[in-house]
Amino acid sequence: MDLQNSKIAIRRAGAADCAVIYRLICALEDETLPQARFEAVFARQLAEADRYVCLLGEQGGQTVGILNLRFEDQLHHAGRIAEIMEFVVEEKHRGRGIGRLLLCEACRCAIGFGCTQLEAACSRHRTDAHRFYQSAGMCDSHQKFVLALTESNILLPDAGE
Repeated sequence: MDLQNSKIAIRRAGAADCAVIYRLICALEDETLPQARFEAVFARQLAEADRYVCLLGEQGGQTVGILNLRFEDQLHHAGRIAEIMEFVVEEKHRGRGIGRLLLCEACRCAIGFGCTQLEAACSRHRTDAHRFYQSAGMCDSHQKFVLALTESNILLPDAGE
């Protein structure tokens, strides 16, 4: 790990961090998200501190990575699970151990919140992220299905089902 002579700090995000988190997540998604809606969602997540934790990775006094966790009781696990909702390190700061430190702190948080498992869903095209998760001991065990919800694509029951 090349830490480039600059200490990495991991801390919980607060309301004042919204702008930098917005910038990093827009970069992750490669699109400009609706800022007012983003700010409202982030504020709700901060208010639900028993369900969400957003961690920041900082180097040289700048936020260069974020990992956003959600905690949820799930029936099929009969317990509490942590899920990585968003996770990004700025491209020019990758390979310095920031992502690994964020993931380690996320695991500590999840254990502290009584979680028995950490999960992450990741787009198929993010092959570098897949390798990162696998190198951290995570296994590829599920497939995720997505349906954008609009009135025109609501599925009606098939007579054969």
